[in-house]
Amino acid sequence: MNVIYEKTLIIGYGNPDRQDDGVAWHVLASVAQKLEKTVPKSFEEEFESGGGSPDFLFVLQLVPELAETLASYKRICFVDAHTGNVPDDIQLVNVAAQFQTSPFTHHMTAATCLTLTQTIYHKLPEAILVSVRGHQFGFTQTLSTETGELVNQAANRILEWLQVN
Repeated sequence: MNVIYEKTLIIGYGNPDRQDDGVAWHVLASVAQKLEKTVPKSFEEEFESGGGSPDFLFVLQLVPELAETLASYKRICFVDAHTGNVPDDIQLVNVAAQFQTSPFTHHMTAATCLTLTQTIYHKLPEAILVSVRGHQFGFTQTLSTETGELVNQAANRILEWLQVN
């Protein structure tokens, strides 16, 4: 694909050692492959930067330090797993800057990351969250069959969003 995109970041997060919680890495790899970019051999390796937008980043969890990175982009696509509390297997929603509390000290939402970006750097990128239903969260790096079948669909939804009209 030879489409020019606005400066865009696709950031996936989750724990690949907890089965479907790591689906975001697989979605990022699928999007990168469809865009004919180099795909790392594992989640422990970084995606190559350069070669035009979009850029790819995979992290285990969202942290406040990401605000600086987010501030340098015009558009951001967050990718994560979700559980049964979301009705659709693949959900794409707009993300607005909003501080959200969490009962866990290690859990930060995409909306909170955007709030930090806006507050500290006075930048507010357009953002979406693509979440994919996780079915199993065991101690393995292999996706469940059900979630694995959703990876390509999620990647295609992101590719549709990337298109510049």
